[in-house]
Amino acid sequence: MIWRLINSGIHHAAMNMAVDEAIMLAHSQGEVPPTLRFYGWRPAAISLGYFQQGQKEIDLQECDRLGIDIVRRLTGGRAVLHEAELTYSIVVQEKEPSIPPTISASYRYFSKGLLAGLEQLGIIAQMSMPREVYSHTKPKKDVASSSACFDAPSHYEITYGGRKLVGSAQVRKHGVILQHGSLLLKFSSEKTAAVLGGGSLERKKAIGEILNRRATSIEEILGRSVEWQEVYDAMRRAFALVLGVEFKEDNLSKKEVENAQQLATLKYNQLSWNLMR
Repeated sequence: MIWRLINSGIHHAAMNMAVDEAIMLAHSQGEVPPTLRFYGWRPAAISLGYFQQGQKEIDLQECDRLGIDIVRRLTGGRAVLHEAELTYSIVVQEKEPSIPPTISASYRYFSKGLLAGLEQLGIIAQMSMPREVYSHTKPKKDVASSSACFDAPSHYEITYGGRKLVGSAQVRKHGVILQHGSLLLKFSSEKTAAVLGGGSLERKKAIGEILNRRATSIEEILGRSVEWQEVYDAMRRAFALVLGVEFKEDNLSKKEVENAQQLATLKYNQLSWNLMR
């Protein structure tokens, strides 16, 4: 099977989320094949999970001071600070025979591609298996636990040494799966806590300490600087092998570009969407 591979480079937050939605809409209408896309963010941005209350869970003043954009995702989950990372998105029909039907199983399926790409970089990572998956005992929560995605791994996300390395989220609409996620090239627990942690400076410091214990990055693991292109090349090769598909490098269609521009302007750049809860 032939999938489309798109390297759309670095864009601002509203356009990144608009392009994901434009691809999902185009694929649902049979206009484009299944698509694997890679992209980055400039300026840095926080993406809120669809159900999050942005004004309660992020520090709007600190984001403004640091020039950090805010955007709401179509997908659920918790907030992510996007800065030094490679972001991937997968768009494919729910009924595609090769894709497991349940959300958890499809996470596991796509995570194999992420694991294989990391292995090409020299990182032997693991899929997370949170305690609640196999136990009736609920894990204890830290007093200063945060609204940050990298606070803790979810089912079948990627960890290294028990610390989260890749965070992903998924939504299913129009009979189509959209899954996207962040592969951290670098990670600053202090900066993440500053913009995602609410309350006093002491609370933010405590959240930063938690994040430092629970999250890591490709550069920290390898002990060297890593370029965006290096990680992109590894992931592109690995996904082709693991998913058993042929990737054809391509660009967005004219209609996708037009839809994305409209979605960015009328939806993802609007406070009514980004801070609607």
